[in-house]
Amino acid sequence: MAVAAELIVVGGATGTGKTGLSLDIADELARAGRAAEIVNVDAMQFYRGMDIGTAKLPPHQRRGVPHHLFDVLDVTEPSTVAWYQPLARACIDEIIGRGAVPILVGGSGLYLASVVFDLSFPGRDPEVRAALEAELEQWGPGMLYRRLQEFDPEAAARIDPKNGRRVVRALEAIRVTGEKFSAQLPEQDSWWRPTAMVLPETPRAELVQRLDARVEDMWRDGLVEETAGLVERGLRYDTTAGKAIGYAQAAAQRRDELTQAEAIAQAQALTRKYARRQVSWFRRYDTALRLDATAPGAATQALAHFASA
Repeated sequence: MAVAAELIVVGGATGTGKTGLSLDIADELARAGRAAEIVNVDAMQFYRGMDIGTAKLPPHQRRGVPHHLFDVLDVTEPSTVAWYQPLARACIDEIIGRGAVPILVGGSGLYLASVVFDLSFPGRDPEVRAALEAELEQWGPGMLYRRLQEFDPEAAARIDPKNGRRVVRALEAIRVTGEKFSAQLPEQDSWWRPTAMVLPETPRAELVQRLDARVEDMWRDGLVEETAGLVERGLRYDTTAGKAIGYAQAAAQRRDELTQAEAIAQAQALTRKYARRQVSWFRRYDTALRLDATAPGAATQALAHFASA
């Protein structure tokens, strides 16, 4: 199979069928005589033991396709884009070096962009960051988020107001560089490697039903018990992993701060909101192939896009 691109990206919102499509693409490549390997770009699937709440595909369902960058962090460790970028790029280089096709799969937009585009990480200063983190500790994220809205409304629109770590990072970059943080986000016309991007999409009403059902399934499958085990291993709300949707609500249920019905409803609302932000993020990629991952021939369409990219 003659191909112009070297890397396939399967991105987009949660619940749109990225995992299944990536495996179908790998199967199609195998039938054409090309090996494929999958590289994770879901920031919460980096964490060991966070399986039910992240919809992590268990090894026995991976169809024999090698998977990389799953279960590489303990729940007490932070994950950052600056940490992830070189790790993922090295992994992709190794896969290509073996003659296989890397498939980068997930919906963590900035992590994904850091790999496929020429993105650097300017605007760091320990003293500035320490001062902002002290404000975060004293006042919470609300005041800092309002400051970000004033300085850079475009960046604020892309960041969860409750994600103090991301808000601090944006304000740090603004203060150090004197530029808007949104201006430092990557453009979509400078690939790191020749890349074909495929974005599964689902009609909004159908996606909402699918996401609500997924959250209910997570509780049924033992998310509260999984969370209890992770808390024993050091999971805390002030860590990166502790803010994952579902786990925070399951932990609150365990502390009797929420009933099960309230925890599920809150997790459903937050998941829907997160999916809306992902949809907004991925709209910028006008060269991507957009398709229904469950439609017959979706993997074939994705490979045709790969061959012509």
